Amino acid sequence: MSLFFTMLVPYLMLLVALWGLIRRVDLWGALTHGAEEGVKVSLRIMPPLIGLLTAVYMLRASGALDMLGEALGPALTALGIPPETIGLLLVRPVSGSAALGVGAELIETYGPDSLVGRTAAVMLGSTETTFYTIAVYFGAAKIAKTRYAVPAALCADAAGFLAAAWAVRLLFGAG
Repeated sequence: MSLFFTMLVPYLMLLVALWGLIRRVDLWGALTHGAEEGVKVSLRIMPPLIGLLTAVYMLRASGALDMLGEALGPALTALGIPPETIGLLLVRPVSGSAALGVGAELIETYGPDSLVGRTAAVMLGSTETTFYTIAVYFGAAKIAKTRYAVPAALCADAAGFLAAAWAVRLLFGAG
């Protein structure tokens, strides 16, 4: 069974190539056209992504995230979210790589089996990099107005953060 899963991707690639040959599709032309479109999309979304990542790193370096964590600590505690995760809560919707960095720091500081470490890990898996995703998909589709997409996605992130904290407390206890 493991050989099947090991060879699944090569078999799928072979199947697609054979299907293209049977249908008399210019496989090389289709491949290069797809790559060209990918480069165009990358160039279109690069400026907003660079701006978002720059803003995230500036907030982290300035200490603004720490101050916000102190201010929101009591409210987060009342909701069952460890206040130490404030950096992750703020960074995750903007940058996946920055969120992984914050999550790694939390796990290194508090330990992987701690409430904070487990909560951070589950939060990373249950939320999305909202602004990145919107920039990519809306940019690729050439949609300029996001309308209700951003507020709805941020609400989904908030629900994911709450559910992650509650699930960790339910499954692993309070500490």
